[in-house]
Amino acid sequence: MTEGEPIRLKVSEANQGDVGKGIVRIGEDFLASIDARPLDVVELVGSRPTAALAVSAYSQDQGLDMIRMDGLIRSNAGTSIGQYVEVKKASWSEAKHVTLAPVTQGMQIFAPGDVLTRVFNGRPLIKGDVISTTSVRKPPSDSIGGRETMFEELFRGFLGAQAFGLGEIKLRVISTSPAGIVKITEGTDIELLPQAVESPERSVPSVVYEDIGGLKPVITKVREMIELPLKHPELFDRLGIDPPKGVLLHGPPGTGKTMLAKAVANESDAYFISINGPEIMSKYYGESEKALRDLFEEAQKNAPAIIFLDELDSIAPKRGEVTGEVERRVVAQLLSLMDGLKERKNVIVIGSTNRPEALDMALRRPGRFDREIELGVPDHEGRMEIFQIHSRGMPLAEDVVLEDYAGRTYGFVGADISAVSREAAMNALRRILPQIDLDEPTIPKEILDRLVVQKDDFEAALREVSPSAMREILVEVPNVSWQDIGGLEDVKQLLVEAVEWPLRYAESFRRLGIDAPKGILLYGPPGTGKTMLAKAVANESESNFITVKGSALLSKWYGESEKRVEEIFRKARQVSPSIIFLDELDALVPVRGGGAGEPHV
Repeated sequence: MTEGEPIRLKVSEANQGDVGKGIVRIGEDFLASIDARPLDVVELVGSRPTAALAVSAYSQDQGLDMIRMDGLIRSNAGTSIGQYVEVKKASWSEAKHVTLAPVTQGMQIFAPGDVLTRVFNGRPLIKGDVISTTSVRKPPSDSIGGRETMFEELFRGFLGAQAFGLGEIKLRVISTSPAGIVKITEGTDIELLPQAVESPERSVPSVVYEDIGGLKPVITKVREMIELPLKHPELFDRLGIDPPKGVLLHGPPGTGKTMLAKAVANESDAYFISINGPEIMSKYYGESEKALRDLFEEAQKNAPAIIFLDELDSIAPKRGEVTGEVERRVVAQLLSLMDGLKERKNVIVIGSTNRPEALDMALRRPGRFDREIELGVPDHEGRMEIFQIHSRGMPLAEDVVLEDYAGRTYGFVGADISAVSREAAMNALRRILPQIDLDEPTIPKEILDRLVVQKDDFEAALREVSPSAMREILVEVPNVSWQDIGGLEDVKQLLVEAVEWPLRYAESFRRLGIDAPKGILLYGPPGTGKTMLAKAVANESESNFITVKGSALLSKWYGESEKRVEEIFRKARQVSPSIIFLDELDALVPVRGGGAGEPHV
């Protein structure tokens, strides 16, 4: 176990399948240059040293001077995406004794040391590292081969129902014997402290970029707007420009705005201050403004820092539309702090809102919020990533196909998919709950072995959870198929061509330059199947089905009807593909100029 000559490689993010496994991906040529082979232990040195198992890079990465590692290893090495780390073959010892403790304050965990030894057998680590129970989920199949079944079995016995319920538990390495880089073996004695131990390191949110799914283009934009000014302000000095001062994140609730801000703070190692809009409001004159000033001063003292303003619309509404004097003064104070006479260096402001149109216009100009980034509803690929993230620590049955659920959850945001995964886990727990004696201190291993999330659990969860962006309006997931409708063959064929084909064969339509129909009018006597046809086409085309009664949109207040129509179409676009079914359309759009004297929508 001799050390090779160190090399420097550029850090890149890990693929979802490698997260939490304690491995790094390095090209074979670079492994050979440090006299290492796949599954050898390598030492990584950023601002602090750590160790990991080296695995051969993916075919598309071979020959590139890059190293793929997950957020935990980046944090352990004190580095981030885009920076360089020193890599060399590690000189390690067999661990005799290792002490672990949970990272999360207030969490209590009890687990036998021999189980932990078997679970983390072969794992290299160093004092101060953070390791994750996700590592027992599934090792990289192309590198470690037939150990997958053993890992799966160990996971189900590890930490009992707590590990299952939480999905992923992070443990900090408090001490090792001997010191330095050690590797856990069958003879290692592992002690798990029941409670978290205070870390001397600065506290930052424990969220990394790999914990966020479906937002890769957004993460790239946010990194260039925030990480570059905080880490390398000299680049902007060289260009003779001021670095960006603020970024506004907006989008439907549950798309990951707050989580993205936390990940940026974690990855950039910046001091993080989170402000929920209503928290700073006070009934006393001047108190709200003083609270804002104090927070900005705190950030300036601890620069580089990120100030995160959550629910920004609650503290910075349009001044012309609010009646309270406090709100006007808070908006004016915020404007002054963000772009006042006093220079603000190395402090970035991130605002988040799901109502950007409600913000004061002066706040949205360059110099305050330099860029506005929309976090939309994830597409199929994004939903698949999110399902993988939330099922990372779950023991899944073989009949669970996440790809299928990603295809069916159109319109779901990250929070909705998290709720689906949690509900599926709870369904599995309910199934074995009658067999558990709650008075017993531990749960028998035989029962834990049966604690597996099955296909039926996910199916039941999908029936329970609906897209959060659509809860204010009536949304159905129709179960009507073409076979349920007798006759009307010509009409059904026309609907298939007008609705299903543009969705299923979108690429062919683009290539041929064909525009899909935007609307279809179904008319006929009552009871002929108009509503059923609309439901069937929504079901067959896998679209959200929004039912709107024409009469329900009408209001006696001037402008309210138009506002309701606009809101329905806005929400439908957020959760596309959607089909809006306007029932009783004649009540909504009668012939204009009929002399009724009332304005119609």
